[in-house]
Parts: sequence; structure tokens; C-alpha cells
Amino acid sequence: MRGKHDGLIFPLTGFAPTEVEEWLKVLETAKSYGINHYRFHTACPPDAAFEAADMLGIYMEPELPFWGTVTDETYDNHNAEEQLYLIEEGYRMLKAFGNHPSFVMMSLGNELWGSKERIDEILKNYKAFDSRPLYTQGSNNFQFVPVILEHEDFYCGVRFSRDRLIRGSYAMCDAPQGHVQLGPQGTLTDYDEAIWPQEDKGTMEKASGHDGTIQIQYGTEAKTVKADAVEGEWVPHIPVVSHEIGQYQTYPDFNEIAKYTGPLKARNFEVFKQRLEEKGLDHLAEKYHAASGRLAVDSYKEELEAAFRTRQLAGFQLLDLQDFSGQGTALVGVLDAFMESKGLVSPEEWRTFCSDAVLLARFAKYNYKAKESFEASIQLRYLRPEPLAGFKLEWKLAAREVQLASGEAIATANASGDYVDIGQISFSMPEVQTMTKVSLQLRIAGTDIRKSYDLWIYPDGMEADKSGLNLFNGLTDEAAALLEKGERVVIMPNPKQLENAIDGTYCVDFWCYPMFRSISESMNKPVPVGTMGLLIEKEHPLFKLFPTEMHSTEPWRQIAESSRSIILDGTDRALQPIVQTIDNFERNHKLGMVFECKVGAGSLLVCAVDAGQAGQTLEGRQFLHSLYQYAGSDDFKPQASLELSKLRELLR
Repeated sequence: MRGKHDGLIFPLTGFAPTEVEEWLKVLETAKSYGINHYRFHTACPPDAAFEAADMLGIYMEPELPFWGTVTDETYDNHNAEEQLYLIEEGYRMLKAFGNHPSFVMMSLGNELWGSKERIDEILKNYKAFDSRPLYTQGSNNFQFVPVILEHEDFYCGVRFSRDRLIRGSYAMCDAPQGHVQLGPQGTLTDYDEAIWPQEDKGTMEKASGHDGTIQIQYGTEAKTVKADAVEGEWVPHIPVVSHEIGQYQTYPDFNEIAKYTGPLKARNFEVFKQRLEEKGLDHLAEKYHAASGRLAVDSYKEELEAAFRTRQLAGFQLLDLQDFSGQGTALVGVLDAFMESKGLVSPEEWRTFCSDAVLLARFAKYNYKAKESFEASIQLRYLRPEPLAGFKLEWKLAAREVQLASGEAIATANASGDYVDIGQISFSMPEVQTMTKVSLQLRIAGTDIRKSYDLWIYPDGMEADKSGLNLFNGLTDEAAALLEKGERVVIMPNPKQLENAIDGTYCVDFWCYPMFRSISESMNKPVPVGTMGLLIEKEHPLFKLFPTEMHSTEPWRQIAESSRSIILDGTDRALQPIVQTIDNFERNHKLGMVFECKVGAGSLLVCAVDAGQAGQTLEGRQFLHSLYQYAGSDDFKPQASLELSKLRELLR
């Protein structure tokens, strides 16, 4: 089940269309991105949606319009009238739309709590009334302490206990975070052990708090609910679908404002644009959008591949293929709110990791030294009706147009309906004199099934040579004196000691910063970092020995995690960081991980990366080597200027 969340977002009208033709356009767009399933968040679409889905083969999952606590007569706040209305609404949905072949699944609500007995009773009665749909108790019910109910047909959630995670990203208030957020990154992660643990790990985590209560995210707020402890490890005996996976943000594209020609206006985008202008950063808006968007796409690729690598996972529900206009504005789609491309990834490329046939290479890391051995297991998640008999896998390693290695494997068994282990590929990385980006390209001959992965190779024995540099860990009197005399100075402050800075992190922010900042604060939990990846001046001579894209890629992961970014608010527009961390649309700080400027008669290069920590990796040493070489070269000629007093303020 390759699903997407749907909140009935239709900005041109403000309501869901009731014409089949309009729904055909929407669903065909989703299908072009590999989607075969819609989960409607606390909503049921009109008949036209089901009719269009019947025609296109989209599996529909309407949901009762409820996000709350299902009570019974033992609860003090039991509202029998409200509950009866909701139950009757479910019967009305089944009567009105149940004959549509696309009405395949049904959910009782979103993130429900309360009486498990009453929820299961409702399920039982619905199934007795109409046994054709597959029913679930709800989407991510009971959160940290989930259960499987007797009468549900499939389970939809995000975890089986605090640490048994089945998606790659989480909000800080729902920590621990996922593997896409935390790294270090390879392509080995799956969720099979989380779904079906192989060893007895003892008792599942008990609900924390007093008197069996737990504090949870509830909509855009926090809420304390009753939660039973579950004794003993348990495994689901029904299919598992992961809930609302992804939620990787991109920075707003303000060109979208002009699309709002109906009754709904993009006042949110107008506010975000004004904030950016007030910070003097509006000239970077399109670059922010592109750089954060490319990192979000890479994050979605790993998120989706981890799901496809999981044999025990029946499917997933993305949040989302498209942007969501509510909850503070969650720009988490590769399509905008109009279901139109944001220019980040083509449908064809997206389908290489989200479709009915996905090639998977499983390897340990992205960064290798020259001549190092590379090994990968090649697998195929194949869900098409026609079998692949005796197919041939072709692979090659290439640097731009130059082929460095290649091979093929002939599969003797048929590929049909499940998970195919094709075999291993292995080779030695080529000798390189400089850092080299290569592409591992896979293809099933004679088909449209393909995949590519970027890898990076580094010269063996590379050490970061800082000899001859005026290198300091802060703005000392000596450093200031050298600058006044016209010398070149490099300052690499200890990131942990910087007060005027934001923590370094690799992944883009989850869902929407202001919403989850507020929730974390109300729950007394750490607030999210809230940044959106890096914007890199890739043509700058600092990167002569560390070639890079303009956005965050895997060589930057550990470097970013070893850094903090200095808040440069109030500095001249000409002071453009060489490596800038993109902030969210609420704060819009000007954040510099690496920047340069003239101070007095001297030249200053500032890098807020922990050199000791970054230098433990191949990519970190290569970055430091390139930085030090630049600082000692004639290319080091900063254009922007900064007063010494302002510099002291920034580096406090």
C-alpha cells in the first residue's frame, strides 16, 4: 500500500470537488508518483472521488471525523450523543459509498485514545453490517502504548513501543527521532526487527507519569491521557501500515502566492515573505527553496526505501506528497497545495523509489577512500502482476560520463509478488587524486526498473594540513592584533561554547517549526533545532578540494552534526556565508557555519565546526584540508567588511 495522507486541500475553492473529472486529475497526478492508496484524515471524500478511484485503481480509506478520546459509560466526560453521531456517520459512509470497489479500507479516526473495548465494539458492529472493507481501529491510536484489537484487519501506527520505530522521522516531542534524522547514513535500515522482534527483550515500556498517565501531542497542543502498561513483548498478527511517514519540510516558494486566485489567499506566505524581507534575506528565497527541497527529496528517498526494504511492512501512508496549508503551514510535499510540481523531482525519478517495482541496493555508507572495497546486496521489491522470468540486472559505477566499473547478474528465479534477493555486487573503489563523486546505477534490462545512488571517494591518507596558518579557537587579543596589522586569520571556535548560535543538524525540520516548538515547550521537552539544511556557495574557491552541491549531501552530514551556525542578524547583505544554514520561516536568522570578511586591514575566515570531531571521518578531513588550503592561498580575498566590535558580539 503506497499511500498518501489527504486533508482535502483545494486552495482554489476551499472545498473538495464534486466532479469526477476534477478527481481524475488529482488522482492521476498522485498515481504518476507511484501512489496507489489514499488515507483521508478524519474525513470522507464525496462520491466523485470514489468514482474516479474506481476508474484509476486507487484504494481509498475514508476515516470517521474524530480526533480525540473514545469514551464509554464509565468515563466522567462521556458524551453519548456525540458518540452516537459519529457511529451513525460511519454507517452513512458505508451505505453511501460502500459499493464502490475503491472503498477498500476504513478507519475510526486519527490518534484516538480511550476505551479499547468501546473502539473494538464499534469495529465489530461495522464489520457485521458490511464485511467488505478492511477496518482499522484508527490511525496511530494510543501512540507510545499501541495495541492490536480483536476486530481490526490491519494496524496503522508509527511504533510498537518507545524504541520499536517503524518510520524514519519523528518530532522532538515524540523522540527518539528516526534514522533519517540522526544518521550516520547507509541503506541498511529496515523495520523488520521492530515489527517482529527476534529476541525476548522483556517488558514493553510502561506509561510514564502518575497514575498510569502519559503526556502526548494532541493536534497542535499537548494532552495528558490514561495509558495502560503493556506487559511482555508482542508482535502484530495482522498487516502493518506505517502512519504519516516523512514530513520533511521545504522553505516556501513565494512564487506560489500568485496561484491563489480563488477565495483563499496565501496570507501565510505573505507573512513569511515579509519576515524574510525584514531580515534582508529575501534575495535568497528561491535558493532556500531549492536547497532545502533537494535535501527533503533525498530524505524521502531513504524514508521510502526503508519501507520497501521491510518485508514485514504491508505499506505506508506519506505525509505528504503535497503541501498542507494548516497547522502553521507544513510545506512537506514535493508537490504544492495545488498538487503541482515544486520543481524538486520528476515523477519518473520519484517512481524509482516509490512504485510497484523498486530496486534496492543495501550498503553500509556513502563515503569511501580510494581502493576501498564496496559491497552491496541488491534486492527487488516487485509488486506487478506479470512475473519477471530470468531477468538480467545491469550495474555500473560512473563519474559523470566515465564508466569506472560494471557488471551484470542473471536471475534464474521468477520475480513475482514479493521480495527478490538478486545477489551481491562488489568491487574496489578506483584510485583518485581528488575527492570524486560517483554514481552507482542499477537497471533491470528491458524494463523501466532502475535506481541510482551517489557515492563519494577520497584520496587515501589525506590529512588536513594547517601549518603556516594563524589559527585560533576564538577572537583572542593576539588574533585581533594580527587582523589590525593586515594578517590573515582563521577562527574555529568551539561550537559548544558559542552562545550566539544554533545547533548543527543535517536533516530538514519536521512538519512545521512553530507548531512543534510550541508543543515541545508545553510538554517541557527539548525544542526542535528547526533548520532546513545548508545553502552552499559551491563555486567558491574554498571548495576546490571539496567539490559540493549547493545543498546538503551525505559528505556534509557529520560535518553539520559537528557544528553550530553563528547568528549573523544585522550584518551587511554583502556578508554572505560561504556555508549558510537555512533557518525556518518563523525565525529567519541569517546563519553562518563558514563565512569570511575583512576586519581592519586583515582577512578573517570563521568556521564553526569542531575540527577534532569532524576530522575523525574521511569527509571531515577532506573538508578541513580544503578549508586550510584555501585560507593559505591567494584566493582568500574576502569582500565584505565587519567591525571588530561587531565580530566580538557575534562570536560571544
